[in-house]
Amino acid sequence: MKANSPAEAAQTQLPRDCTFTENDWHVLSKYWYPVAIASEIADKPVAVKLLDVKLVCYRSKGKVVIARDLCFHRGAPLSMGWVENDEIVCPYHGFRYNCEGTCTAVPAHPSSKISPKLKLIMYPAVERYGLIWTCLSGAEEQIPDFPGWDDPDFINILPPSFDIAGSSGRQMEGFLDVSHFAYVHTDSFGDRNNPEVPQYKVRREGTELFADYWSTVSNYGKGQNVPVPEGFMWLRAFRVFPPFAASLTVHFPEDGKLMILNCASPVSARYTRLFCPISRNFDKDAPLQPTIDFNLQVFQEDRDMVEAQTPEDLPLDLTAEAHIPADRTSIAYRQLLTELGLGRHYTS
Repeated sequence: MKANSPAEAAQTQLPRDCTFTENDWHVLSKYWYPVAIASEIADKPVAVKLLDVKLVCYRSKGKVVIARDLCFHRGAPLSMGWVENDEIVCPYHGFRYNCEGTCTAVPAHPSSKISPKLKLIMYPAVERYGLIWTCLSGAEEQIPDFPGWDDPDFINILPPSFDIAGSSGRQMEGFLDVSHFAYVHTDSFGDRNNPEVPQYKVRREGTELFADYWSTVSNYGKGQNVPVPEGFMWLRAFRVFPPFAASLTVHFPEDGKLMILNCASPVSARYTRLFCPISRNFDKDAPLQPTIDFNLQVFQEDRDMVEAQTPEDLPLDLTAEAHIPADRTSIAYRQLLTELGLGRHYTS
């Protein structure tokens, strides 16, 4: 029987101290997630983590490379090393690896033949919406649709990534929730005097969910004092891309559109790194920093709640928590996660 290389053996194993059940980890590993902001990945290795797997991300020959953050010689993290002549160098013994993951040099034995088993575990890398995306199982590319980013009529804004000590499922459900505006976001845009949630519908198309929510709750931040036409109804159009991404298009007066892509990247079962590209077709000459600051304020308000929720997991058993009509989208979202094959409590 042919012996597997260390890389091949590690490819089939769960990460050490995995915080997910084995079934849930394998289900989630089939999907694509962002792991870094593209502009922050240059010629220096950057350590990132996805589904408890430690990864290293860097550029070689102008392209992004993602690999397991591990030199199989003695287990040193490559993210502590450096990139030289488009090869990543292990900081412990100087082993060098090219952008295909093949070891090209063992400095202690420069004349010896290098074993073909000495290879890195490599993962696909796609740069889109200002983010670096990958998939641990090597599955076919499945990155959410976000049309505003490539539309010349829109300007693009990319806030910094945002860390949350909570599960990606809880963060996602909070993003889809429309009844918390008046209580969680009172300092940003919510109105305690306007808490009612009008009836709305959720529809399913394939594996995606769509919900159009109309209300009188303004999306302008507190203190902006922007006049709104009398009787104007705000449309918030949600689109869910399982397991942990969703877009929101907010329709402003005079055909203005604000598009937000919420990408909850599961660092572990209880830790999330949020990436949130934004596009809009109005206020194109306005400074971008106020928009970034406003969204970070909203993220912070949501984070305080997500980190305080119990259970920390998102219960997929619909009898585990109470529901109201305003929860239609989150109920459909939980049902969708169940169909993906996740357990009733999808984390352990």
